Amino acid sequence: MKIIISGGGSGGHLYPALAIANALKEKGVSDILFVGAKGKIEMEKVPKAGFKIEGLWISGFHRQKKWRNFLFPIKLILSLLKAKKIIDKFRPDLVVGVGGFASGPILKVAQWKGIPTAIQEQNSYPGVTNKLLSKGANKIMVAYPGMRRYFEDTKITITGNPVRKDLMQLDHLKNEAISYFDLDKNKKTILIFGGSLGARSINEAVLYQKELIEQNPQIQIIWQVGKIYYPDYKDSEFTKLTNVKILPFIDRMDLAYCAADITITRAGALTISELTLTGHPAILVPSPNVAEDHQTKNAKALTDNNAGILVQDNEAKKHMIPKAFELLDNDDLQKELSKNIRALSKPDAREQIADLLIEMVQK
Repeated sequence: MKIIISGGGSGGHLYPALAIANALKEKGVSDILFVGAKGKIEMEKVPKAGFKIEGLWISGFHRQKKWRNFLFPIKLILSLLKAKKIIDKFRPDLVVGVGGFASGPILKVAQWKGIPTAIQEQNSYPGVTNKLLSKGANKIMVAYPGMRRYFEDTKITITGNPVRKDLMQLDHLKNEAISYFDLDKNKKTILIFGGSLGARSINEAVLYQKELIEQNPQIQIIWQVGKIYYPDYKDSEFTKLTNVKILPFIDRMDLAYCAADITITRAGALTISELTLTGHPAILVPSPNVAEDHQTKNAKALTDNNAGILVQDNEAKKHMIPKAFELLDNDDLQKELSKNIRALSKPDAREQIADLLIEMVQK
């Protein structure tokens, strides 16, 4: 059984893809090939995870900075040609797209050749690539109900989002997590991250409350600023604070969640799925820069069930850190949020998706 998994560009697409690949591997599928975009996160992380990957010279279509689309037609043609070569050489039984522009050429070529294709959509509002590819897809696996507005109803299966297995049992990692991040085991800890690439407004909100953080040395912070923002913060005044750990990227999210008492984060679909699995009390700061404001919808799916606290992006500077400190001081609220967010989890999503994909091949 040979399966290609394609997509990426950000952790929101990549990590579900890796979760699916590992579930397939556990079920005996050993011949898995990733196809990603050259220069993007998947080209580094997939080999580290033990899988082969081929890169396409492809990028997304810019709606605002249209001058950046000058090379898009050339990239698309060359990527389609390379996708054909990859498929002719690998000869997959199935091609799976997880979203992101890299999945477009390889799934389209597979559909032209009559190879079964499947799509996994993480968000409540699908990306352009998945919408375009859905017409030729055989199966579409989604995380949210109500997706028949975008996809053909007969193709849809609600599975939830696939999440890394290492997030399911964290308690035994507490001592390792404390040591890994060089933390004080007697202090309460906040984990702050804006997705795999970082988030400017979340970083600025932390910076804005530097004095408050400095006045509370009994609270320690793991702060992933993102690789592109790291140069702005690595030599800042924060480096003098012993209770703040500034990182460009967190490779061991299992240890980060384990070390932290609460989390401040964006409301991307993957992050929401991870939080429901880990049961983390969370302050959610939805990104305003996404289609149909779907991160706010993701966040409200939690807050409507008293399973999270919402802070709007334009209010983050004023409220984000103070609300986090308030939550740290309220054990009863932490327990309530944790219980309610766990009730929304779908821990078997990765296995269910893997079973559906294997079934598609065996038919």
